[in-house]
Amino acid sequence: MVERKAFPLRIAKDVFDAMQRWADDDIRSVNAQIEFVLREALNRRGRLKSKSDEETDNGA
Repeated sequence: MVERKAFPLRIAKDVFDAMQRWADDDIRSVNAQIEFVLREALNRRGRLKSKSDEETDNGA
């Protein structure tokens, strides 16, 4: 299971409302939608290791 870390987030109402609509469209919670968008952006920028990268680092 993936380890989760709780993190308080202050967000502008218009941004939250847009995320809520998008989450509703994708049948996700706002929290899951924010994590999805962050993960997607991190992957595009090469800032998030993929599972295969982690396995290589661990000698798998």
